Amino acid sequence: MNISGFSYVRNGFEYDVPFLEAIQSVLPVCNEFIIAVGDSIDGTREAIAALNSPKIKIIDTVWDMSLRRGGKIFAQQSNIALDHITGDWAFHIQADEVLHESGLAQIADYIQKYQNDEQVDGLLFPFLHFWGGYNYIRTSRRMHRYEIRVFRNNKCVRSYRDSQGFRIYKSKDSYEQGLEKGKKLKVIKTDIPIYHYNAVRSPIRMKYKVQHFNSYYNGGEIVQINDSANLLQQVDRLELFHGQHPKIMQPRVASQNWEFVFDPSKSVWKPKDKIMQPIEDFMGYRFGEYKNYVVLRNHSV
Repeated sequence: MNISGFSYVRNGFEYDVPFLEAIQSVLPVCNEFIIAVGDSIDGTREAIAALNSPKIKIIDTVWDMSLRRGGKIFAQQSNIALDHITGDWAFHIQADEVLHESGLAQIADYIQKYQNDEQVDGLLFPFLHFWGGYNYIRTSRRMHRYEIRVFRNNKCVRSYRDSQGFRIYKSKDSYEQGLEKGKKLKVIKTDIPIYHYNAVRSPIRMKYKVQHFNSYYNGGEIVQINDSANLLQQVDRLELFHGQHPKIMQPRVASQNWEFVFDPSKSVWKPKDKIMQPIEDFMGYRFGEYKNYVVLRNHSV
């Protein structure tokens, strides 16, 4: 049973993402870790190399800026790394995601348990979406609750859409040519959370991220934002986080040099969400939830 971690990153310091922590958080359970490092100018590649781990293999890439539409460049870079793994199982972690050390042994146990069960394509993980600071998580219906992060190394598994998830295709050619939508992976739902730090930045860094990161979805247009001070307040719902961050994240958490206190009176809701959220909270069910996976109900965890 070999596990290959894989990821991609470009200018990780410039975008202020915990890419080094992300890699190190999954490294103990991986036999190798493949990372596609884009043409960075901020020392990202050098920092990864400086981790000095024999498990880590860097694949140097140059990002094709013509793919800045719908996040296609992210799927491409994810697939580049995926194509270089050699393990029986693949463990995907993105540059702003970190695994808590308490989940490492559980993941190994899951994989061992389902190693010979061909019905199981992968493992599904719940997400904690941090926002503004390290003590708030966004819990509205706008955030995806689960995603696949571990799956069998089937050579026809490809990143779906912007690399948020994965699907199985008949061939790589049919995927590249857009001839099929792919088949959803059959997964076991785990209770091992992925700590997602996508929106934990100072107001100034958050402004930079929104302006530039979003350009990878809209064809390259830089969105102009004038009011960075209230940018982090422009969110629907946040709740206080009372748990413990992964140990690898403790230095970052301790070094937060900005203050963020969520003001519910400034909440920004889409009309449909404002109606549906209290209904879903009461019923304990999310209507119309996007699920890029099939949960196997007849398998025990």
